[in-house]
Amino acid sequence: MNRRESLKILGLTTISATVLLEACKPGADQTKLPEESDQQSEAGRQKFEIERDKRLHSEKFFSTHEIATITVLADIIIPKDEKSGSASDAKVADFIEFIVKDIPSHQTPMRGGLRWLDLQCLNRFQKPFKDLTDQNQTQMLDLIAYPQNVKPGMEQGVAFFNLMRDLTASGFFTSEMGIKDIGYAGNTPNKWEGVPADVLKQYNL
Repeated sequence: MNRRESLKILGLTTISATVLLEACKPGADQTKLPEESDQQSEAGRQKFEIERDKRLHSEKFFSTHEIATITVLADIIIPKDEKSGSASDAKVADFIEFIVKDIPSHQTPMRGGLRWLDLQCLNRFQKPFKDLTDQNQTQMLDLIAYPQNVKPGMEQGVAFFNLMRDLTASGFFTSEMGIKDIGYAGNTPNKWEGVPADVLKQYNL
């Protein structure tokens, strides 16, 4: 299953949760059984896809410390601003947790990169990355955030941060918050008012 399929699953999962929340509101239609709502939200998906999705969500790959580090990194990459929230507000860490289970080839680079980062920070600052001051975190990331300026021995860190940056951007800009941030409207209904006057005039109609 590729990343696009994974994003579709994440979107359907969000829709499913929304349906359940709406059903609990006062005045909501209580005539539909939960099974019916689930079936509607899973429309167009095969049974094995639904079962695999549920299994991946039930499993846990990253440790609590790793998730905390991912959250800090993601918020440095996409911080909160006047337009929208941060990566953590968009639940990017949850997205990355799902993606590494869906695409296992990301597991070793991510886990290895997190350990590499903490080891570098312990050697330099005697603390893991997530516990550093903002200044020290920036100082550490400056060593791996710019591939064109990489120094010998820092190549693994650069590869890790590139992957982390890609996953953060993918997670944020496929979330509801990220889609609103870029102003993507998609297909929207409009009112047909006939052929424009300039086109009619062009064809003498």
